[in-house]
Amino acid sequence: MGCGRVGATLAQSLENRGHSVAVVDQNPDAFRRLSAEFSGKKVTGLGFDRDTLVQAGIEDAYAFAAVSDGDNSNILAARVVRETYGVDNVVARIYDPHRAEIYQRLGIPTVATVRWTSDQVLRRMLPLGATDEYRDPSGQVRLAQTDFHPGWVGHAVGTIESATGARVAFLGRFGEGVLATPGTVLQENDVLHVLMRSTDAPTVERVLTHAPSLKEN
Repeated sequence: MGCGRVGATLAQSLENRGHSVAVVDQNPDAFRRLSAEFSGKKVTGLGFDRDTLVQAGIEDAYAFAAVSDGDNSNILAARVVRETYGVDNVVARIYDPHRAEIYQRLGIPTVATVRWTSDQVLRRMLPLGATDEYRDPSGQVRLAQTDFHPGWVGHAVGTIESATGARVAFLGRFGEGVLATPGTVLQENDVLHVLMRSTDAPTVERVLTHAPSLKEN
């Protein structure tokens, strides 16, 4: 739902990956953002209207993304799709980060645009500890990009996991993702992505943003 820049890009990306896609927008002019090669459905209407959703094929849908410009419309559409049509893979874009956290706790995955943008800007300016990239619907597990003290460079991933109790999901290295093994050694300029329990986040941040102790060495 929503054929702005995000929606049009998302629809094009999904189709390029071989998926059947339907795009819903209340403004028919919005579909001009789609390429001439786009072969999916273009449905004019409100994304939370049941007749519109059925016309778009919601009864056979695997996933639904609500990415219009309105928080209320996005969350309403996401709830209708999940609760009425039983689509499990639902995500809503929310501009208000506080509301996004509430809906996340209600089990509706959200992307808080403002928070994500500000976090990315701040991360390029200051060490931030851990910045969320994903939380499971219960909010108990986090995937976070985590800053680390230069003293951790040269240490193996297994050592980092033992010291923090977290799991290294992957590393960003020279612009590419690297699936780390316990023996993978952290290098300068690596980007560390860590899976952890939400309750453990303060401990993980504290350990990684300080130099390793002698015991860890």
